[in-house]
Amino acid sequence: MPVVSITLLPGYASETQHRMVNRVAQAVRSVIDTPEAGTTVFVNEVSTYRRDGKVFSGGRAAHPVASEVVQSFLHAMQERDMDLAQSFLHPDFAMCFPGGAHMHTLPELISWAQQRYSTIRKDYAKFEESWQGDATVVFCHGTLQGTWLNGKTFEDIRFIDRIEVRGRLIARQDVWNDLAEHRQA
Repeated sequence: MPVVSITLLPGYASETQHRMVNRVAQAVRSVIDTPEAGTTVFVNEVSTYRRDGKVFSGGRAAHPVASEVVQSFLHAMQERDMDLAQSFLHPDFAMCFPGGAHMHTLPELISWAQQRYSTIRKDYAKFEESWQGDATVVFCHGTLQGTWLNGKTFEDIRFIDRIEVRGRLIARQDVWNDLAEHRQA
């Protein structure tokens, strides 16, 4: 039965501490074959500590919830609020869409999409996060609905997005979907 203790300086919101103990418990269970009920993670707060000859009494800012950043970005895209959508993107943002279409700007994406369909909407089934170094990777999947260039509608087409969030900004988006298979049909 693993027992993990986290020591923090004061000032972290209870929501941040909650996220931290849940993620640490998930990390422990990904390495040790232990049931949920057998994993304990708790937080201790200390008022101050010393490191490298300096005394510290406050913690650093918490990262935002990456899946919420992604949901806000995708919502702005769906509403065609390009200024708001752009505000979520890292200066070195890169994206790759089906067929290996690599782009770096939202105007490039819009121009590319206009050659494929006239409208599109995503219905999300689930958002999942994984953590890789300084990035949080958000996976979302669900179905696409919209209208082809010829005016016919489509629906229930599978998609999955993989989106890297660094700090508070989206650095990369990779998109896979079955639009091409349905367009050919």
